[in-house]
Amino acid sequence: MGTLTVWKFGSWDGANQAIGTLEGLAKDGVIRVHDAASVSWQPEGRRPRTRQVRNLAGAGALGGMFWGLLLGTVFLGPLAGVALGAATGALAGSLVDVGIDDDFIKSVRDQVTPGTSALFLLSSEEDTEKIRNTFRATGLRAQLIESNLSDDQEAAIHELFAD
Repeated sequence: MGTLTVWKFGSWDGANQAIGTLEGLAKDGVIRVHDAASVSWQPEGRRPRTRQVRNLAGAGALGGMFWGLLLGTVFLGPLAGVALGAATGALAGSLVDVGIDDDFIKSVRDQVTPGTSALFLLSSEEDTEKIRNTFRATGLRAQLIESNLSDDQEAAIHELFAD
């Protein structure tokens, strides 16, 4: 079973600092990262900066379309639907079909705000407590926001967005 996990950090650059830590945890077998993206929101910024984290992405990486749609839906919200039209709305509806519902999107939108950052992971085989403790030991203030995906939901995501 795959997990879509969001780790929120108390500083705008915390997610980028955490990437190296997460790479080490992946090498140690604490987590298997299939794909990842980071969001950094400077305190004065009007909107966050997003990027796919290629050095963490595994062989089954979904690519930028998935992350663009998910992060656009979370951070652009209602504006994205009007600006990008019906085709994007239909794709965004596909997120619900694969288990990424409005409650998850609203929770992330409410918690990742100016001055914070987040690391979005599609992963499996993770030891959440060990990850949390490692982040804490490195001085990163991380809060877990999580949405578990069933095998069917993970397969549906790959079918929709894999290159």
